[in-house]
Amino acid sequence: MDLIASSFAAVTGTIIVWFVLRHAGQGYRHYRQVLTSQAVDRLNDFFVFLDPAQLWVANLVACMVLALASYVLTEAILLTAATAIAALLAPQYVLRSVRRRRGQRFDEQLPDLLMALASALRAGSGLQSALRHIVAQSPAPLAQEFGFMLRQQRMGVAFDQALADLYGRMPSEGTSLVVSSLTIAAHSGGGLAEALERIAATLRARLHLLGRVHALTSQGRLQAWVMACLPLLLAVVLQRLDPESMQSLWSTPAGWAVIALIALLETVGIVLILRIVNIQV
Repeated sequence: MDLIASSFAAVTGTIIVWFVLRHAGQGYRHYRQVLTSQAVDRLNDFFVFLDPAQLWVANLVACMVLALASYVLTEAILLTAATAIAALLAPQYVLRSVRRRRGQRFDEQLPDLLMALASALRAGSGLQSALRHIVAQSPAPLAQEFGFMLRQQRMGVAFDQALADLYGRMPSEGTSLVVSSLTIAAHSGGGLAEALERIAATLRARLHLLGRVHALTSQGRLQAWVMACLPLLLAVVLQRLDPESMQSLWSTPAGWAVIALIALLETVGIVLILRIVNIQV
């Protein structure tokens, strides 16, 4: 009877392990494909061209290094696993943050471009030649985006379509106003210089208001991140000072429940704070 039970348990365990490994492999391949494709697309938007295989290997190396460092510091398997998972998922959030910052930098450069373009038009330059001259002297990312738009035109893409592609890469209120003004001017002419100056003044006022809102809400955002990092730092310090007492937190169901509750409350608090300070202008 014991032999039958042991055989049944062994067969059941083998089936469960096979099922987990099979689906884990599928999830691994799916995540690798999604991560590399999205990362490459976003890096291409930044005019950074990398091999997807190299990007994936770099992500795995960073994951292993951070997991090893976490284990050396804490000797906690659960925290090490959480660190490895966070490192594996981090590139998507990093790229999203870089893209948002790049868009903000682009919006900050638009008013200067518009004023320079309006001055060139008042001096008698044509729209295309003025754009080429100004873009050649502008910093990234504005020079990259408008330079790509001008290269599209040289390859035969219509001006309207090139402007639409520009808005597709850099969707914002400022880009929408610029694209609309340039499109209307290309078809009907008129006082484009005056329109560009008004748009530049509007964008400068909006950027100034955004800066004030960002400064007033910076303390709230700092509190959110301090609240997120403090429990992790405290866990690392306590693990180094008294590992025996902390062992029950990592290796018992009650400890896991406490960790899950802390993670839930931390997430709810961070989300609420970020929603409060996320003021739309």
